[in-house]
Amino acid sequence: MKKLIYLLLGIMLFSRASQAQDSFDPDQLLVEARELIFDGRYFEGRKIAFRALDKYPDYADILILVGRSYAWEGKNDSSSIYLERAIVASPTYGDGYSAYLDNLMWAGEYEQAQEIVARAAGNFGTLPQPLKYKESRLLYFQEDYDAAYEIADELFEAGFENEDLLSYMSNLQRLRSTNALGFTYDYDTFYGDISEWHTASIYGRTRTRLTGALIARVTQSWRFEDTGTLYELDAYPTLWKNSYAYVNIGGSSASFFPKFRAGLSIYQNLPKAWELELGYRYLGFTEVTNIYTSSIGKYTGNWWINLRVNVIPSTSSVGVSGNLQARYYFKTAEDFFSIQASTGVSPDEESRDPSQLLNSYRLRLGYQQLVTPRFMIFGFTGYSRDELSEDRFRNNLNLSVGAEYRF
Repeated sequence: MKKLIYLLLGIMLFSRASQAQDSFDPDQLLVEARELIFDGRYFEGRKIAFRALDKYPDYADILILVGRSYAWEGKNDSSSIYLERAIVASPTYGDGYSAYLDNLMWAGEYEQAQEIVARAAGNFGTLPQPLKYKESRLLYFQEDYDAAYEIADELFEAGFENEDLLSYMSNLQRLRSTNALGFTYDYDTFYGDISEWHTASIYGRTRTRLTGALIARVTQSWRFEDTGTLYELDAYPTLWKNSYAYVNIGGSSASFFPKFRAGLSIYQNLPKAWELELGYRYLGFTEVTNIYTSSIGKYTGNWWINLRVNVIPSTSSVGVSGNLQARYYFKTAEDFFSIQASTGVSPDEESRDPSQLLNSYRLRLGYQQLVTPRFMIFGFTGYSRDELSEDRFRNNLNLSVGAEYRF
């Protein structure tokens, strides 16, 4: 009898010891697993996560962590298993849908991703803003750029906070298949030093799969008691992921326009809403001017800030000019106020011969507004002080207005 009692007591003590050894805080295990997985130690992190899931199989945050870890390794099918469990366990928890959509978009499973969006909409009634943003990204991957932009524009107007939103919308604007016709008019006065300049441009924009946005522009100018016409063509082809190019060619027989001009820039969208550009411009005035240009831009909140540096080599020296520009966006991503301060002449300005200027300093203000979905207006004004020689300066006031109709 005593042996039986001792045996029962031993079994009870062993059982309690086993339970004590398996007792844990799942939140603490989540923290430990997350640290390992975020450090790239996926197997070790999942081992801890699985221990928690054995006892808490519906812990959504742990299921999401495991699912994301598989997605980051490119194991999309395994990821989907755990992310499906997460949204079943917590059908109104947005993080699960967000992770599931990321995994499916990375895997190119766009139809299944659409089904997940529909399930989320059914469970939430109205999609939360982060999931609306994911829906826009899904449409972007499906190359439905107009629909993707419409959702992103609604989010921007509603004040959705995402550091990549403006950068993303700028990229969508470039990719949208909107056709347009527009015009600009520029008036320049030099306060009696020389006669006034009048310049008018008309342009048409379309999009092709090869060239991206394609813009044809004709510019007519009246200056120095003469007239001249400049013809230009711009293209913005997509190169690779998050990268595109700007290509420009043009020419004129007028003495105050370049006989031939060409330009090429490569743009790369970087993480955290940064953008880098490297480019070259050829301006064939009386003398050929080669310009090497680079810029770095950043979207932050409602602001876009861009710094450009231009290097102009010559036989006797190397000239350097710069441009600092900022835009503040209002109701939509096409309504903005801009301010620009610069030295030297912009490499994309067709109206001035850089070889004739020693130094130039300019301040420029502008405003653009999309009045209706089809009609946009814009206006700019700038003041510059140009050094023509060591003892001669010219002051210039520029006024520019324009409009664009989309169809």
